[in-house]
Amino acid sequence: MVFGQIVIGPPGSGKTTYCNGMSQFLSLIGRKVAVVNLDPANDALPYECAVNIEELIKLEVVMAECSLGPNGGLLHCMEYLEKNIDWLEAKLKPLSKDHYFLFDFPGQVELFFNHDSTKKVLTKLTKSLNLRLTAVQLIDSVLCTDPGNYVSALLLSLSTMLHMELPHINVLSKIDLIGNYGKLESVGELVKLIDKSNGYIFAGIDASVVEYSKISVRQTDWEYNRYPLALNILNHFAAVQEKYMKDEDTED
Repeated sequence: MVFGQIVIGPPGSGKTTYCNGMSQFLSLIGRKVAVVNLDPANDALPYECAVNIEELIKLEVVMAECSLGPNGGLLHCMEYLEKNIDWLEAKLKPLSKDHYFLFDFPGQVELFFNHDSTKKVLTKLTKSLNLRLTAVQLIDSVLCTDPGNYVSALLLSLSTMLHMELPHINVLSKIDLIGNYGKLESVGELVKLIDKSNGYIFAGIDASVVEYSKISVRQTDWEYNRYPLALNILNHFAAVQEKYMKDEDTED
């Protein structure tokens, strides 16, 4: 059984930054991570890419050869990936034995709530590689300070969740820009929630349905002391956040 996250969200919501930070964090707590770039327009990757869709198709080439704009070009690229799913399966299969996957997707929202190619690609991968995935949808928290934009974000998230039919977690990104809303949950808390949603916490547990139910409803605690470097990083994040909040209070 293989576990992972599909990282989605509107353009500029921080998907690539999230994948970069999450891959580093998961590595620090002992997981082998493979980041898969499925955005044919993302040619500036800050992370080490295990699989890159640009080896198969590039957006700029599609736009030039098919006379398409960016949106139409991305739809074409996802449809092309669906037709060539064997290429992606062959790339992922050697990694599926011991890696945790992070899929970095394009920011075009139509791909996730009314277009079928992305859903079909993930469905085929889930079956062929026995994947257990959670959809992590990033939403720019600054936009949510406006009531109208906040409602739009909720509707987009709901539409995406219903269409993709995957465990779904919404994440407010760039929360440091609105620090006056209170203290932040750590990256570790987010990983705990994702691990529960895709079943990672149940892997290797031989228990009855009743015991699984008990695990699913209670909080999941990690032994961070087993990963000193990760604990140090989390403490550093907390210290930086506390300083930021004090600075904000001082300015007020």
